[in-house]
Amino acid sequence: MTGIHFSPGMRGVEAYPFEDLDRRVAAAREQGRTPIDFGVGDPREETPLFIRDALVSAIEPTSSYPRAAGLPELRVAIAGWVARRFGASVDPDAEIQPTLGSKEIVFSLAQLLLDPAAGKDLVLATAPGYPIPERGARFAGGDVVRLALTEERGFLPELDTVGDDTWARASILWLNYPNNPTGAVAPLTFLEEAAARCRTHGVLLASDEAYSELWFGGVPPPGVLQIADRTNVLAINTLSKRSSMTGYRSGFVAGDPGVIASLRRLRPASGVTPQTFVQRASVAAWEDEAHVQDTRARYAAKRRVLLDVFARHGVRVAGSEATFYLWVAVPGDRSSLEWALELLEHDLVVAPGSFFGPEGEGFVRMAMVPTQDRCERAAEVLDGVLAEVHA
Repeated sequence: MTGIHFSPGMRGVEAYPFEDLDRRVAAAREQGRTPIDFGVGDPREETPLFIRDALVSAIEPTSSYPRAAGLPELRVAIAGWVARRFGASVDPDAEIQPTLGSKEIVFSLAQLLLDPAAGKDLVLATAPGYPIPERGARFAGGDVVRLALTEERGFLPELDTVGDDTWARASILWLNYPNNPTGAVAPLTFLEEAAARCRTHGVLLASDEAYSELWFGGVPPPGVLQIADRTNVLAINTLSKRSSMTGYRSGFVAGDPGVIASLRRLRPASGVTPQTFVQRASVAAWEDEAHVQDTRARYAAKRRVLLDVFARHGVRVAGSEATFYLWVAVPGDRSSLEWALELLEHDLVVAPGSFFGPEGEGFVRMAMVPTQDRCERAAEVLDGVLAEVHA
């Protein structure tokens, strides 16, 4: 019997690195241990009650397929939020498309734009970084050029190093600020420069801004929708982190109306619009800021507890200006995986920086998603572990 023949994209799919971490954590739990999990960026905060109530009240006796363009009132709510947050006027009909969270559009955007037969076979992605832009590009038959993020450059890619031949082959430049995993923030001037280069070379600037609302300084991070000329520019955002709604899978993409129109033509065939009751709950979430301020305050309190213990032991925390991640330097001459496994022996789960590409070696990422009590307990454990390291 002949086996099924899979596509090159499917044959090239590698195991998701967090799957191995999940197995190790599960094994620890089977042993009766209770590890404190800073590994995966899945918030444990409760979804605010008013959002849950909006969801329940939106469930109707008869269920219908959601339209690909999304509910008009959701697009209006998103446009209102963009205006309040970024001071930008976005047309809800022509420049906004609701999405099933953000991961699906980050993965699938390459399918809209890559054209290897025409020589447009590259995606530019920052590294270390969220692996989905690269995986989406390879699944669509493209290749990836990784732009290194270094502490010396504030974790911004050096666009001057990208040659004209590379720009000519590129379809998408992916940026992600505030950045996962480093927590770095990009200034508006850098975003404007990146957009100008993309327009010059006929490349789409895709900006994953999933963590835009988790910031701890005096000024909120900028976004690409603040750029005056949004030609060749898309912003992607989600309620997952802002409103602790990861399981709702509700986000949006906004920007260049020509690209949005193309997405609208494609999406009826892919069926990835959020359910109508989720969209109505999302309207309530985008229209409220009080719960976001409360969420930010909770993460700030956790952040202080963890930063204090690292400061006491002279452990460097790089970047980490925003998001709910801390990008923590590995002490001594261990690899990031070795340090993660050593911490797991003490029931602390962190993500090795190498999970985000070889550029992440030397760091581990801590997602500040456990409860405040658990973060305080983790700080006590870290205090003891780091004291032994430096003894």
